[in-house]
Amino acid sequence: MTGLVFRLKGEPEERLDLSPLIPERLDGLTSSEIQKLGIGTTKRDLKLGDVFDVSGADVSDIRFEGGSARLDKIGLGLSKGSIRVEGDVGFRCGRAMRGGAITVTGSAGDLAGSAMEGGELVIQGSAGARLGGPEAGETKGMSGGAIRVQGSAGERAADRMRRGTIVIDGDCGLDAASRMIAGTLIVGGKAKGTPGRLMKRGTLILAGGAERLAPTFLDCGPQDLIILRLMARAIGEELGAVPFDGSPMRRYGGDTAVLGMGEVFLPLR
Repeated sequence: MTGLVFRLKGEPEERLDLSPLIPERLDGLTSSEIQKLGIGTTKRDLKLGDVFDVSGADVSDIRFEGGSARLDKIGLGLSKGSIRVEGDVGFRCGRAMRGGAITVTGSAGDLAGSAMEGGELVIQGSAGARLGGPEAGETKGMSGGAIRVQGSAGERAADRMRRGTIVIDGDCGLDAASRMIAGTLIVGGKAKGTPGRLMKRGTLILAGGAERLAPTFLDCGPQDLIILRLMARAIGEELGAVPFDGSPMRRYGGDTAVLGMGEVFLPLR
């Protein structure tokens, strides 16, 4: 059985809510029923068949041929199967996913992997703000799973992160890992602003350095830790080569303005 393919007919004229297009919600529907699903966000009441050509039948293997920054909420709540997008996606890609895998060959908008609980999200381009973070009013961000961004990411990545792993190969916007509760964030490029501000626990590895740290972080000096090498190996096996190899790094403890049990690793200079 071939996978289910959604081929984009052209650039959408409005933002689209594609949250219904996951295996859990498509299972048992005929092709005709799928094409009648409402995905519009305006009074035009767009149906899926107005925007996509549909082929294939295996809902556990979904592919979008053609992308757009207006394709929102792809993989929302995904718990099984796989989704692949050939191109860009809009905001909330992979939000609240609990399992399965999502691959985006382009870039993603804000809140990718927001409140994620499990599974794997790979973005081969760049990501917007609050990667793996919470929606407004929520008390926790990502609480499980793994995210890999091969480009850069916007501000407040891993905000209120509770568990899981995020790897960003490029630069990271302002204040990454703000209010971090636990988990691991690895940044290969430069971390802008004050990363780790108000983090309680967790590990922040800034392989490309940081603009500055808050004064409430304590310099613990150079550290040659076996755990860094083990982390580099384990995460590399899961997500591919990571932007650090476990070599000695300078460790900072904090943020002592709150619980202060987090750690930030920076390159030795």
